[in-house]
This record gives sequence, structure tokens and C-alpha cells, in this order.
Amino acid sequence: MDRDKLVRYLNAYLRLQDFPQDPSLNGLQVEGKGEVTKVGAAVDAGEAIFQKALEEGVDFLLVHHGLFWGRPFPITGHHKRRLELLFRGGINLYAAHLPLDAHPEVGNNHEIARALGLGDLEPYDVGVKGRFPFPTPLVQVADRLGQLTGMQPLVHQGGADVVVEVVIVSGGAAGLVGRVEADLFITGEPKHSVFHETFERGLNVIYAGHYDTEVFGVKALARHLEARFGLPWVFLDHPTGL
Repeated sequence: MDRDKLVRYLNAYLRLQDFPQDPSLNGLQVEGKGEVTKVGAAVDAGEAIFQKALEEGVDFLLVHHGLFWGRPFPITGHHKRRLELLFRGGINLYAAHLPLDAHPEVGNNHEIARALGLGDLEPYDVGVKGRFPFPTPLVQVADRLGQLTGMQPLVHQGGADVVVEVVIVSGGAAGLVGRVEADLFITGEPKHSVFHETFERGLNVIYAGHYDTEVFGVKALARHLEARFGLPWVFLDHPTGL
């Protein structure tokens, strides 16, 4: 498939123009081959991931966390090595940060919500708010998240044993603890500064891992491209444990 056609499609489908506040330079960050034959999906942009993409014959790499975050830096050391790997393989690097968190079809948060069986979904920040069809034990939700991610989540039970209304914002959204109004808040990594507030506000919080809550979107987006354009894809797993 023609690269430029694919980029135009992704830019429109992910509604990049709706996220001017995102400093992560969403879209095509590094230009590679003009013809796309195989898509790679990964959470992060890094040397180890680029090496895997090279070995897998990927020429279009989708990532959630790209290389650029609103500030210039010299192309030296590990930055130079990263780009050398991309250029060597002619690999296009495409990043989708907040647009992939918020997307109602392939976004991290909607994917998690559907996997947990939540309904009545509505946007919340760049995440989603939904409801279980019946009161559900908190421990059951945590167990299900563990099954989905393959990791044991961290549970801070500041509220009731059963939950109905849930807010999900993947990644590093612990700072939202002070304003979430729900029975349960699910995010990625914990933050020490909100520990006491969680219990003082009577809020249940499940931390299911920054990396592990953000594998969902890139996989869903790659599946979408395969279904629409017939492009084969591979997930390049490189867990951070965070």
C-alpha cells in the first residue's frame, strides 16, 4: 500500500487535529519506504523495538509513545542509533498518543472497557466512563484485568467491595484521582502523591500498568488496518514492568 495514502487515512481516522494540546508530534515522525507491505505495532519507540521491527521485516511501525515530545534534542548517542535502525530498514514511524487513548473504536480505554463488559460508554478526559450491567465485586474486576494484561494489578481499595460505575484512563493518569467521581478508577501506573487522597475520597483505584494498559490501542489499530487494507501485522512486545 502507498505510504502517503495510509498516513492520510490514519490522520483522518484518528482525528489528529482534535488534539492540539498533545506535544507528542502525532502522525508520521520518520519517513521510510514509499510502499508499505507489513505493519508493526508497539507501545514505545526505542532501539530494541526498532531492532525487532527490522528483524520482522516491518516497514510501517505504529507506536503509542513516539520519539518527539515537544522539545528539540541532538541526534547523538542513542538518538542517532535509533534513527539509524529506522533508516537501515526503510521503516516508517507513525505515532498516535492521545488520539489513540481517546478513540472510540480502537482506543486503549474503549478496548479495555469492552473487554471488561462495561456498557453505556461515554468520553471522560481522554478515557472513558462506563457501567457494569450489575454490581460487580472489585476483586473480580482486578482478576479480569490481570487476565487481560498477564500482570497482577495493584488495587487501592478506598471504596466499596462492589462497583458499578467505572472510569478508565490508561497510562499515567493517577493525577486524576482528585476529581474522578465513580466507584472505580482504572489507570496504569501509581503515583505516591495521590495515595492518601484515594482512601480519603472513598475511591477504588486499580493500577494495571502503564505499558500493559496501552498495548490495547496499537493492537486494535493494526487489526483495523489489516481488515480494511489487507496489511499483515505483528505486535512487537517489549514490556517495561511499569
